[in-house]
Amino acid sequence: MLICHCNIITEREIEQTIIGLLDQDPWQLIVPAKIYHSMQKRGRCCGCFPNVVETIIRVTENYHARSEASGVDVVSHLDRVRGLRIQYGSRTHEGRKSDHRAA
Repeated sequence: MLICHCNIITEREIEQTIIGLLDQDPWQLIVPAKIYHSMQKRGRCCGCFPNVVETIIRVTENYHARSEASGVDVVSHLDRVRGLRIQYGSRTHEGRKSDHRAA
């Protein structure tokens, strides 16, 4: 599935980048800009960032579920991330203007 139409980045490429970053340091903070920098790409319209955040959360949950880390630490961290996502409304706001229309 294509996530970033500006840079032609697939979901699989983003997942592989996230896993590569988690292999380097499983407890580092991964944000969309870090993924794009690692892929030597640059966010252009950034409309894909909410989908990238969802992918980061899903892949990080699966990565830590497979690891031998304490499950309590993972769950509390991810609950805080979900709380911030709801607080700042990233699910409903993609960073685009309401009158924006793709050609």
